Amino acid sequence: MTTVAPVAGVGPLLRGWRERRRVSQLELALRADSSARHISFVETGRSRPSEEMVLRLAEHLDVPMRERNALLLAAGYAPRYSETPLDDPAMGALREGLEQLLSGYDPYPALVVDGRYDVVAANQGVTALLGGVAEHLLAAPLNAMRLTLHPEGLAPRIRNLRQWRAHLLGQLRRAAETTAPARARPLRELYEEVAAYPAPAGPDDTDAPDDAAPHWTFALPMRLEQDGRVLSFVSSIATFNTPLDVTVAELAIETLLPADPETVAYLRSR
Repeated sequence: MTTVAPVAGVGPLLRGWRERRRVSQLELALRADSSARHISFVETGRSRPSEEMVLRLAEHLDVPMRERNALLLAAGYAPRYSETPLDDPAMGALREGLEQLLSGYDPYPALVVDGRYDVVAANQGVTALLGGVAEHLLAAPLNAMRLTLHPEGLAPRIRNLRQWRAHLLGQLRRAAETTAPARARPLRELYEEVAAYPAPAGPDDTDAPDDAAPHWTFALPMRLEQDGRVLSFVSSIATFNTPLDVTVAELAIETLLPADPETVAYLRSR
């Protein structure tokens, strides 16, 4: 890095990400094989970071790929990562792979969501759980958070809604907090919307006495009423390990694993 006239933009952006991650200048410098003085100069605009340094700092601050492009632009460099629509012919192999993964997981539910929790693909295991959901919630773009917590969605059938709602709202809040403020608005608006949904009246497993409530020691399940019985699922979320495209980086594959033998038997009997 060389000392230059102040560069507007990249310094404050990097400082914002560092503070958001609660990392000191010294700690970041040690991670990035730099010095606290250089980090300070970059943040105040006294030094212009190289393209390599911008990407290195972004990596150690766990900056989302979309925002890494923004950092590069603010530093005067071209974006490094493409953003290819999922329906682009270039994404054909990826789409086919996702479809095979979802199909292979059936009859257990599995779906793919983007960075706004909009569902971009789902298998028959998911479709089978959507009976009774209001039509307007199934219209595109189908949003997983809205579908789950809306009083006309799955919420009235979730037996431990209080716990599951707190889990999903915490997940959504963290996503908004770790996204750049300029791009977090849709997530904040979604959070405000679903957090305001009224909880449906009715029994909740979390209200049961400790000796009567079901217990799982390995993960919190979602307990869903379905066809006169209660199905139990634990959720697992996977992302791509080495994405080079913004669209791919923001995809998440959620699988619902049966949490008890009764749920396994029901799903396999469909």
